[in-house]
Amino acid sequence: MRIRILLTAILIWDLTCGFGFDVYADNMIRIELKRQSLDLNSIRGARIYAKDLSGSSRNFASDNEQIIYLKNYRDVQYFAEIGIGSPPQHFTVVFDTGSSNLWVPSSRCFFSIACYLRSRYKSRLSNTYTKIGKSCKIPFGTGSVHGFFSQDDTKVGGSVIKQQVFTEVTREGYFTFLRARFDGVLGLGFQGTDSKNVTPIWHNMLLQKIVSKSIFSFWLNRDPTSRIAGEILFGGMDWTHFRGQHTYVPVAKSGYWEIETGDLFIGNNSTGLCKGGCPAIVDTGTSFIAGPTVCI
Repeated sequence: MRIRILLTAILIWDLTCGFGFDVYADNMIRIELKRQSLDLNSIRGARIYAKDLSGSSRNFASDNEQIIYLKNYRDVQYFAEIGIGSPPQHFTVVFDTGSSNLWVPSSRCFFSIACYLRSRYKSRLSNTYTKIGKSCKIPFGTGSVHGFFSQDDTKVGGSVIKQQVFTEVTREGYFTFLRARFDGVLGLGFQGTDSKNVTPIWHNMLLQKIVSKSIFSFWLNRDPTSRIAGEILFGGMDWTHFRGQHTYVPVAKSGYWEIETGDLFIGNNSTGLCKGGCPAIVDTGTSFIAGPTVCI
């Protein structure tokens, strides 16, 4: 009874505080985003289907492309549904280039309120589950999650990545993830010490020949009248979404998608920041542009 009262209080607090929360061809898998209206029912509403795309200027996917329709919350949180286990257990995740691990709440998460508001992974219901059990902690800019490693088949789009290592989260930050509109995070960073040497899901797509090109691309649509809010495409890029050519820059440091930047401009005016160059990361899990500060 106390837990029920507490959960009710938290939900009332969430509603009264508003929604200003910021959460810091070859074979291809295409993931498309859907723009949601800002009511609680539609935020967790059903996915749109291919018929919703009729009349749009976008080309349909070919036979070797995979499409998932994603949700967009106020151009701040972009997320999609994946499946873990056999039969698949469904989770809504953010596709985050600022981290490397896949994590979802565990059925063993008892002491974090956020877990009771999310879908939770139940290993006993999966025929392809493999126990690992090693504990881990995944840090984020706005907090951290704690749990343990497990291994299971993971479905992204129409493809299944065999025996993907992921984290079953047993403890989340009390308020960091409480108001998030997603269950977990699918990291798109590099394998390394930050990821506890777990092979990221996009790398396993290459190893298992689900995609043949080592590239993934994001398109975020800011048109509020469009039914499609954007897409993620594994294995290539959609040339219908841009004009001209891309600029390629080397990754300066493994772990993150880190690049070296020069001076920063506002309009045509130099800010004087990073004149000598400074590192920056391209982070799809962050809703703003952040940089160094100077003392005046």
